[in-house]
Amino acid sequence: MDILEKIVAHKKKEIASQRELYPTKLLEKGAYFDGQPVSLKKYIQREDKSGIIAEIKRKSPSKGLINEHVSIEQTSIGYMQAGASGLSVLTDKEFFGGTIEDLKEARSFNFCPILRKDFIIDEYQIIEAKSIGADVILLIAAILKKEEIASLGSLAQSMGMEVLLEVHDQEELEKSIGDHINLVGVNNRNLRTFETDISISKSIAASIPSDFVKVSESGLSDPGTIKELKDYGFEGFLIGETFMSHGRPEKAAREFIKQL
Repeated sequence: MDILEKIVAHKKKEIASQRELYPTKLLEKGAYFDGQPVSLKKYIQREDKSGIIAEIKRKSPSKGLINEHVSIEQTSIGYMQAGASGLSVLTDKEFFGGTIEDLKEARSFNFCPILRKDFIIDEYQIIEAKSIGADVILLIAAILKKEEIASLGSLAQSMGMEVLLEVHDQEELEKSIGDHINLVGVNNRNLRTFETDISISKSIAASIPSDFVKVSESGLSDPGTIKELKDYGFEGFLIGETFMSHGRPEKAAREFIKQL
């Protein structure tokens, strides 16, 4: 199995376990479940924001440990004070070292839009995302069928959340696009090989309908690259390792956004 297949296999076991511990009816009683989600699309397009979706990520399969002891409070607040348009919080524990508690903590300190970054394959995870205060969910085209993207996306939208669809090539884009998504993210990193190439975003940009906010993801380590990608119509930029590899990720974000 490649890494994506391993992650999905583990995710199925994880969901079964979570469902037993926290049934859907219990999740629906969560403190944030009835809250009104904040629009990531609107925050990305605000003139007083940078378009940066700043990520909190402790580790990854390709890089290993990145920032194991990150302070969620300090980093999330610092990211937003630096001018980020939103937060992305990894909630996958096995492969990325994140937890649901990380997102809940970020939510407790911030009003901004928060993306639940995880490998969503089941409706249960969307209800869970709403219950912990997520405003946006990620759907990865590489692990989902067309009809799964449509049904999961529709459920999220029916609950007031937005949907960020992640694609890596033209084929994934064409099979996945539809009314059930709000933003299209182009991952410059191949999730199967971990090769990163910014030209992926540039090559797909023109094929993304203008109805959707375009987001470029991965490998964005230079403010100059952001300026280039804006010329291709990208408004959102998801950045994790560039910030997280520093002892104080929020300071790295502040310097990066200043340069923009």
